[in-house]
Amino acid sequence: MAAHLVIRGATDQDVDVLARALLEAANWNGESRMTLEETPTSRYLTGWPRTGDVGVVAETSDGVSVGAAWFRFLPADDAGYGYVADDVPELSIGVLPGHRGEGAGTRLMEALIGRARGLRLRAISLSVEDGNRARQLYDRLGFQRVGRNGGSDTLLLELTPGP
Repeated sequence: MAAHLVIRGATDQDVDVLARALLEAANWNGESRMTLEETPTSRYLTGWPRTGDVGVVAETSDGVSVGAAWFRFLPADDAGYGYVADDVPELSIGVLPGHRGEGAGTRLMEALIGRARGLRLRAISLSVEDGNRARQLYDRLGFQRVGRNGGSDTLLLELTPGP
């Protein structure tokens, strides 16, 4: 079914889609552990998009958003869960229920990684909790464990700048 998805750049009109994706990422195991109000979204979404923010949205052919992936540069004094360094943006991704396991996450990640390479970024990072099936995707894409925080690993994807 992912073949019928359109991946497009995220705009300032997509804050709600990104917020829903972030909530799904926080509640990845099916438990409603957090609500939008409880999820620490400000560092990931406030002022979207600000300079340096890059994101992509997956939509069905009839325009229904099913997921999003984006990255944002975060400073050490407002570090996110996957913080590595000020010059390494932190990636967030979420696919809505009913659309998982169909390739949307892979397509979102590949599109976002392509954009990061196009910007000649040295790396991107993220955090993934133990047991999250998305870890298989991150491993397949080449992310490497560079840290540990509680029950989560911090992963880094080194990027080779293109020509």
